[in-house]
Amino acid sequence: MVFISHVNRFPGKNVYLGFFLTRSMTVAKSKPLIPLIAAALFPLGVGASDLIHQPTSEATTAEAAAAASIDLHAMIAASSQRLIPGAFTVPQTTDELPRVFAPTRPRDTYTRFPWRRDIVATVFWVGERPTARNPTPNTMSAWDMKWTQSFGGYDNPAPSAREGFVPKSIPNPGQNPFYYALPYNDITRTGTKASARAVIPWFKKTFYRSGQTVLKGRWMAIRSGDRICYAQWEDVGPFEVDDWQYVFGDSRPKNSKNKGCGLDVSPAVRDYLGIKGGYMTVDWRFVDVDEVPDGPWRRWGSNNPFANSSLTGAPARSDSDSIIKVRELRDRLLVSASEQSDDESSSSEER
Repeated sequence: MVFISHVNRFPGKNVYLGFFLTRSMTVAKSKPLIPLIAAALFPLGVGASDLIHQPTSEATTAEAAAAASIDLHAMIAASSQRLIPGAFTVPQTTDELPRVFAPTRPRDTYTRFPWRRDIVATVFWVGERPTARNPTPNTMSAWDMKWTQSFGGYDNPAPSAREGFVPKSIPNPGQNPFYYALPYNDITRTGTKASARAVIPWFKKTFYRSGQTVLKGRWMAIRSGDRICYAQWEDVGPFEVDDWQYVFGDSRPKNSKNKGCGLDVSPAVRDYLGIKGGYMTVDWRFVDVDEVPDGPWRRWGSNNPFANSSLTGAPARSDSDSIIKVRELRDRLLVSASEQSDDESSSSEER
């Protein structure tokens, strides 16, 4: 039995519902009708007006609604003049590609060391003489009494006196020209500070003896705009020497002088970031050595593990060689013991 009904849910279009019902020939008469989906009710191209009259009475509309209520699968045609048999509603497709998250900037946080944001930085340099704004001379550092000598001379900050991130007068500096200072010192004249063990994340891993710093040479990433520079910790400042709440915590710098600056950077860092003037606002975070990418900060300095392999390379290779030799000896002993066991088994079987 076939039911075809006109539906007025779509203004401006004649929409028809077709139902195909059949009674199973193998079930009892008490069983309900089994709805089946017709693959095709009518041949394509047959006009709807040739098959049915469009019902307009409320009774006919009610009959169609009752038929739909028995959970039959409807075949819908939305043509204004022709019925398309077996048609089902299909979700509208679009030309949009699937939405995929693709970050357009570096990750803002790191699981080990987070970014410190919007920190005012000033420029300082090896060999700097004391001034009204900076009463502390930089001929020596907090950890090197002969800093100027170790560096190889005066790290002239004048742009006209520099070439390729180093002073023209020192084409091959003795230390890394990419350096910085933060306002915390982990040692005093009497030894290592009590706070150092509690606040420095890498203290337990790098501590050797009391009075020896675990901060000198530590790498940092410094970001300005879309450029990131890498440098090593070589001095303490600006102005403060015990501001661990800022350096290792979540506080802002204690210092209120020079626009509240909390970081000193070398002329090389300034030049790489392309910053003009004596002040800059940057983001920074500590990084591990294996996070430091290729760049000019890897080229120079006896304090630089990338330029001086003796700082990290030799002990690691020696330890690796020892481990390999021990494993080879172990394998030889195991093979020898196995061969001896096989020989003893063969001798027993021959007897």
